Amino acid sequence: MFRFPVCHGSVLVICAFTLMTMLPWSWAPLSAQELTVYSARHYDADRQLYELFTETTGIQVRVVEDGGDQLMSRLRAEGRNSSADVFITVDAGRLAVAERRELFAPVESEYLIKRIPSHLRHPEGLWYAFGQRYRIIVYAKDRVDPAELSTYEDLVDPKWRGRILVRSSSNVYNQSLMASMIATHGSEAAEAWARGLAANFARQPQGGDRPQIRGVAAGEGDIAIVNHYYTLMMRDSDDPNDAAIWDQIGLFFPNQGEGERGAHTNVSGAGMLRYAPNPEHAQAFLEFLASDAGQEAWIRGSREFPVVEGITPPLSPDEYPFRADTSVSAQDLGRWGVPAMMLFDRAGWR
Repeated sequence: MFRFPVCHGSVLVICAFTLMTMLPWSWAPLSAQELTVYSARHYDADRQLYELFTETTGIQVRVVEDGGDQLMSRLRAEGRNSSADVFITVDAGRLAVAERRELFAPVESEYLIKRIPSHLRHPEGLWYAFGQRYRIIVYAKDRVDPAELSTYEDLVDPKWRGRILVRSSSNVYNQSLMASMIATHGSEAAEAWARGLAANFARQPQGGDRPQIRGVAAGEGDIAIVNHYYTLMMRDSDDPNDAAIWDQIGLFFPNQGEGERGAHTNVSGAGMLRYAPNPEHAQAFLEFLASDAGQEAWIRGSREFPVVEGITPPLSPDEYPFRADTSVSAQDLGRWGVPAMMLFDRAGWR
């Protein structure tokens, strides 16, 4: 198995030379063409990822950033005339939408299959996950005993009446959480869960995940359902008010008990586009994202968890040991995304 060094800042050129001596056969420096990436990720640290790929392969990277839905609409409008080679987006639901719109072309790569677990990639190679994100519970340390917390299912208990903060059901992260409930328990039980959860809201859903975390710190609610990386971004924030919140909250990964499935796992990922003008470069880029160096760069800005074993995660496993849900695949989350939205409407979670 290849083991790639971690590259930072001024050592990019030296590190790139080292990488070039270790690459899979398909990564030999290709013609000095341009790779165009449409990306729904918006992290400054991603510039280092693209720079390292260029130093490694000689391929210049052109990046177009926008929201995932906006980029998919643009791709459909461009059709065969698109210059885009790779589409990067966040959440399994958006990967599934891109698949349904037939935006992806399959990539057959032994390297990607070897590096990325089966539940984190499309069975036909249409897309691959490169980062894992967990929907966790944030709680107020001064008002909640973590022993009170257990599972997502337990959040319907009357003890949480008027205490839960969460964003709107129109958010794709909540839709994927609901999709996991459908895949695990069936539609009827999932709808009942959503109805019971809505009855325990501290307020009408509003804002993104960070406002939910701030709301817990401010006493507007006692617990919040959020993606884990938002807490880490606040921990590392230059804003002293956000950084101070880290000391007021605790992180809880649900469903860790005996026989439980583990914390809900969502993904960010990428695929080669159907009309990619540079398919060889696109495959090389996807394989690079699965390398050790690519994984380090991918999670540096996002604070997601890697998909490849052996990469240091953004939270210490000694301090935050947890088990992820591998019983529901990223493909399943995409499959149940549309039914999830319908059940939310019926359950009164707006």
